[in-house]
Amino acid sequence: MPLYEHIFLGRQDISAQQFEGLIETYQAIITEKGGSIAKSEYWGPKILAYKIKKNRKAHFALIDIDAPHEAVAEMERQMGISTDVIRFLTLRVDEHESGPSAMMKRSDRDDRRGGRRDRDGGRRERSGGPPRPRDRNTETPAAQAKENSAEAPAGDSDASKAAKSSDAKAEE
Repeated sequence: MPLYEHIFLGRQDISAQQFEGLIETYQAIITEKGGSIAKSEYWGPKILAYKIKKNRKAHFALIDIDAPHEAVAEMERQMGISTDVIRFLTLRVDEHESGPSAMMKRSDRDDRRGGRRDRDGGRRERSGGPPRPRDRNTETPAAQAKENSAEAPAGDSDASKAAKSSDAKAEE
């Protein structure tokens, strides 16, 4: 039988127990139609990159399926009808991954490190380029220009300075 990876998202306002009940419902559909579930993972609620059907968060789940196409099509039809499922994706794969998925591995790593913060308390250093004026504890270029204009004699304009410098070069 073909192998599938199925990921689906549930609404943010249902509880974790209700969402796990949805997972069991869809697993039952697969097994009734002659398929089997290789692995099932509940990833928990996560923030979405953009709103989907007016939801900013969603419960995520992954199911590895070994079933005929008809069983997967029926499960997808049921998900399309359900108001609790906001999005789903089924991919046919050559073989299932052994062990936990990448999402489960990432959450384990974050727990070991004490969260997802950087070592410097969440602040990142700038890389590349010259230091910014506020980083050097010096004045801004506008303030420096104001100081330079205050130091220059009042009668000298930029045009007269340029003319004097060209005259000095011509004499040499």
